[in-house]
Amino acid sequence: MASLNALIGLLDDELQPARFADYCPNGLQVEGRSEVRRLMTGVTACEALIDAAIAWQADAILVHHGYFWKGESPVLKGMKRRRLAKLLAHDISLIAYHLPLDAHPQLGNNAQLAAVLGLNRTGALFPHDSRAVGDVGEWPAAMSAQAMQQRLGECLGRPVLHIAGGSAPIRRVAWCTGGAQGFMEQAIEQGVDAYLSGEISEPTVHAARESGVHYFALGHHASERYGVQALGGWCAQRLGIEHCFTDIDNPA
Repeated sequence: MASLNALIGLLDDELQPARFADYCPNGLQVEGRSEVRRLMTGVTACEALIDAAIAWQADAILVHHGYFWKGESPVLKGMKRRRLAKLLAHDISLIAYHLPLDAHPQLGNNAQLAAVLGLNRTGALFPHDSRAVGDVGEWPAAMSAQAMQQRLGECLGRPVLHIAGGSAPIRRVAWCTGGAQGFMEQAIEQGVDAYLSGEISEPTVHAARESGVHYFALGHHASERYGVQALGGWCAQRLGIEHCFTDIDNPA
């Protein structure tokens, strides 16, 4: 068992949220009981994850996508009210880290995705900005776009959308998890053969076709399942608490 303050202090020290200008508050978002024995992790603090945490008798939930995003209504009604009511009624803390979790060099979403896929990191997608997210690397050996699409699907356990950028084999790859399809132009500037992210937009298709750089849409949720798992396990080891990752399926 560990105190909630000890858990937050450990996470803040490791992830350094003050370095990032983020779209939401990082760290403790909803305060629950002062002691943490069981920590549940998940990608998004949806109601289904909260229900799973209640059933498991978790003391705290740690996620990548929490609450209180910039630009959203502050009114507590409907879906937002139900989520917060359950957390408060069961005295469960909600902890969330967005960009700090994306960017962490070992436990982060991009680092953990690379480990799952077998990509070797060689540099940053934005090499002159230490607070930016995204990486550049390569496969151990070049492969065709079709072979890469199959490999990605097998590793992630879901179909992967491919927009062809040419017929040459793929070796150098850039990637950024989540909704980072807008970084396609930066990937093109890096001279990679393919770019991977979670989502796809209408301009992404044309950018891939006209630049000769393949694009692979992995799914926002699917690309960000691994960082929070690694972070939860890391916390459990250091604080002697129980950890459980719950994957609430999301096709997007």
